[in-house]
Amino acid sequence: MGSVIGWIAYAGSPSYAARLRENIRGSRVCGPDSEKSLINRAVGEAGKGVSEIVALWFAADDRIRGWMHCDTWQVAEQARLSGRGIVFMTPHFGGFEICAQYIAQRMPITVMYRPPKLRWLEPLMIAGRGRWGAAVVPANLKGVRAFFRALKNGQAVGLLPDQTPGIGEGAWADFFGRPAYTMTLVTRLKASAGVPLIMVSARRLDAGRGFQIHFENVPVEHFTEASLNHAVEAVVRRCPEQYLWGYNRYKTPAGAPPPPVTAS
Repeated sequence: MGSVIGWIAYAGSPSYAARLRENIRGSRVCGPDSEKSLINRAVGEAGKGVSEIVALWFAADDRIRGWMHCDTWQVAEQARLSGRGIVFMTPHFGGFEICAQYIAQRMPITVMYRPPKLRWLEPLMIAGRGRWGAAVVPANLKGVRAFFRALKNGQAVGLLPDQTPGIGEGAWADFFGRPAYTMTLVTRLKASAGVPLIMVSARRLDAGRGFQIHFENVPVEHFTEASLNHAVEAVVRRCPEQYLWGYNRYKTPAGAPPPPVTAS
């Protein structure tokens, strides 16, 4: 069903389809001979991401737990020993909605969301992402302050590191060979609180078997916005069809400085 939804969206929106193709081709994650195959798979996987949101937000707790598969939680437990809080970063990859739910069952976490354009969707989003006691805050000054408070109290925070920030909240950094306006919040959190950074991904398994959740440390020494994008790239390269290639990652926010000119 999700694959069908993906193809309906692809056929019904020429601009979305063109952006998805352009982002995949520009990324060079595969050779020209494999691009068509990757595009076809990415269309279906994007549809699965839409169809599973309702289940991930509102299915019974036991059912959702049955979809969670993880053998790397010890990475988070080790980081927890620092007592300084943790910044968890989850890209638009696979079943990314389930990552914060998995963490919230094991430690307090504050997660950030961007209010959707469809206002009626916002309370559903907050309810779904706030399962198991996760605190849900908007991506604005109020939310940033909540992040710093949580880290000061030794708690975890979670965000989508590949979400395009607003004006004044980002810097241009390379992402798959193209300049992308990249959030500076992670570098600010790291510099201020000196906290561990952990990348979390949830690869969608075949036949509805759930998601393989993976935790990995991100080096914090000399960490920059480019480092952030490179960490996201590493996740994507492991299973490129499950990345949300149709997302307008390379847009220039209104009022932001133009992207740097790169050599052809």
